[in-house]
Amino acid sequence: MKILGIDPGTIVMGYGVVESDNDELSPVDFGAIKVSDKTQMGERLNRLYHELLKVIQRHKPDAVAVEQPFVAKNVRTALAIGRAQAIAILAAAEKGVPSFEYTPAQVKQRVSNYGASSKEQIQEMVRLQLGLAEIPQPNDAADALAVAICHAQEIHQNELLTKQGGR
Repeated sequence: MKILGIDPGTIVMGYGVVESDNDELSPVDFGAIKVSDKTQMGERLNRLYHELLKVIQRHKPDAVAVEQPFVAKNVRTALAIGRAQAIAILAAAEKGVPSFEYTPAQVKQRVSNYGASSKEQIQEMVRLQLGLAEIPQPNDAADALAVAICHAQEIHQNELLTKQGGR
């Protein structure tokens, strides 16, 4: 199963593609779509949408996993990230690919088995799980790979539980 993970942002949107075969994960591609912060929001969202469509077209994922915004102190930032999240979900729907959403705590739990891991710990776990020599750059790409890994782990666990329940 090929999974596209998205770390939504309105200036930098990270993406990461992994191939999952049971509990084996391998990296396919990762990077970030960047737009100028001086561009109006509508134009930024339009560009992000069209560039993301190209990524989906190029990799033809079986699923798109998107991180949900974390609302802490800055509600404006969370709302902006929510717009980028909506763009990612819309792009997936446009290409007929199912999308799934995960909270930051869910991503941390699935990737490191600890829901309060630091960003650095998650990035190191991404590097280790994908057998990479270095932590993927930019950080948004590493975060997107973590979301893709989260979805792969979720699918794998659900399959194991289904098999166990079917005995």
